[in-house]
Amino acid sequence: MSDQKCGHVRDLWAQVDALMMGMNWTEEDLEKKQILIDDVQGDSHPGSFHLDVLADEASIGVYETGGKPAKFHVTDICDGWAQGHEGMNYILASRGIIADMVEIHASVIPWDGMILLSGCDKSTPAHLMAAARMDIPTIHIPSGAMRSGPGNSTSGLAGPLSARNKKGDVGKAEMTNYKLTGCPSCGACQFMGTASTMQCMSEALGLALPGTALMPATMTEIRRASRAAGKQIMRLAAAGLTARKIMTEAAFRNALMVHAAIGGSTNAFIHMPAIAHELGISVDPREMDAIGQKVRYLTSIQPSGKYTAELFWFAGGVPMVQWLMREQLDLDVMTVTGRSLGDNLELLQNDGFFERGRGHLRSYSIPADEVIRPLAKSDKFGSIAVLEGNIAPDGAVVKYAAIKPAMHSHTGPAAVFDSEDEAQVAIVAGKIDPGAVVVIRYEGPKGSGMPEMFMTTDAIVYDARLNGTVAIVTDGRFSGATSGPCIGHVSPEAVDGGPIALIENGDLIEIDIPSRALRVVGVAGEPRTPDEVAAILTARRAAWTLPARPAKKGVLARYSKSAVSAMAGAYMA
Repeated sequence: MSDQKCGHVRDLWAQVDALMMGMNWTEEDLEKKQILIDDVQGDSHPGSFHLDVLADEASIGVYETGGKPAKFHVTDICDGWAQGHEGMNYILASRGIIADMVEIHASVIPWDGMILLSGCDKSTPAHLMAAARMDIPTIHIPSGAMRSGPGNSTSGLAGPLSARNKKGDVGKAEMTNYKLTGCPSCGACQFMGTASTMQCMSEALGLALPGTALMPATMTEIRRASRAAGKQIMRLAAAGLTARKIMTEAAFRNALMVHAAIGGSTNAFIHMPAIAHELGISVDPREMDAIGQKVRYLTSIQPSGKYTAELFWFAGGVPMVQWLMREQLDLDVMTVTGRSLGDNLELLQNDGFFERGRGHLRSYSIPADEVIRPLAKSDKFGSIAVLEGNIAPDGAVVKYAAIKPAMHSHTGPAAVFDSEDEAQVAIVAGKIDPGAVVVIRYEGPKGSGMPEMFMTTDAIVYDARLNGTVAIVTDGRFSGATSGPCIGHVSPEAVDGGPIALIENGDLIEIDIPSRALRVVGVAGEPRTPDEVAAILTARRAAWTLPARPAKKGVLARYSKSAVSAMAGAYMA
């Protein structure tokens, strides 16, 4: 396909070949299949720091099968560095910018194939969006999982430590120990947050080689897998097997079922619709909720469970989840191996992949079926619900698997804030009462870029007076590590005049997860009928004007101006 196109480009402009040879290409290289290798490597966070090594391995694989790799880079950024300041507003916007840069790299000449290396919150969905957009033979290499911390801990300990530190309850030695051990290696954070979730979604969609999601980043296995990807992209290029032939509607349905089974992050309810949009496929979060209600929740991975991401991989990872639920999946979908999902699973089983992982797990004296439960040992279905009502006519999202059952149905008085900063200060200062529903608005995609609210949620979780009784409702989003009754993505958002903008202090907010409801049911602490509430909200709307908002500049201004609803994917239209 592109051999002819590449030749045509060289015929158009002789400098194309000269530019390549100015980078130590040979004349023989010019005639080989040319593979774009695009990574997010940089000194930005451990999830991307080692990708130069994996990109080198992929390049070797391309060379070994007669191709010529070309390495490009677009460094991603980390939510962890952005906590507590305005840098967080840029995080979600970076997803679209990374996708755009890969599109630019992939469009400058007609590449024969593309390998994308990433593993964290925004870079992996960005790469999946770019793969869908370009539709050339593509393989995604996940960056793998970070090693577990002491005592099976994760980098998520930053939450309680930061909350306690604000109260002066953390000694220097304890803080030093966390800094030295919280992130003990490269790789994505050790819990089933957004990074781990989206690695799993890449594999479940069929765009990553089987068993590569959350492979421990420090093991030689991940280097061998990266070299195998370099070899396999050459086969895909020869066969003309492109990303759109793999990421089909059936593949998305499979991936959404895997998401429910692993208790994936709420942020997937932003990313999966955005990826599907690039393909002209509609993924409605309500459909994701409906799928989840039919899928057993199989894993015990932090923050909703006990174990860490590398232990999930030792227990069989995504392939084991797919194997256990194979009767529910479409096993005929095509993958980047050039084989069907069903064939991949059979090959892994016959090759001893599962037994090798269990061998590693035995070193920890942990039974595999405690990490990934067989269907017969699971009595829970799904993990995330979409709520609707007079606060969120277009929907809102909550991870009920991370909420104590007592808070699945709750009614409490609203404590309203027009920014996360205001809410966090009030919580730490002890100004929130048990039973309250903290409403944080103007933090949606158009409002401020849709920051995650990890510091605020942890300030509640690690306050013994509030934990287990206080909920958050916001048009912003949450970290994949969040636990507790945290309802996000409220749509329409406040900046667009959504009903969340009309809530006042003392309004009674009802959260009813079993009934999938989120609504105002009272005013000034007193219950009202639905008709009375509707009339009050109508009157408030007539008097509402958009408050003055901080001025935005550059990319954040462009993102906020063009972003669609969070429930539609929060991508730039």
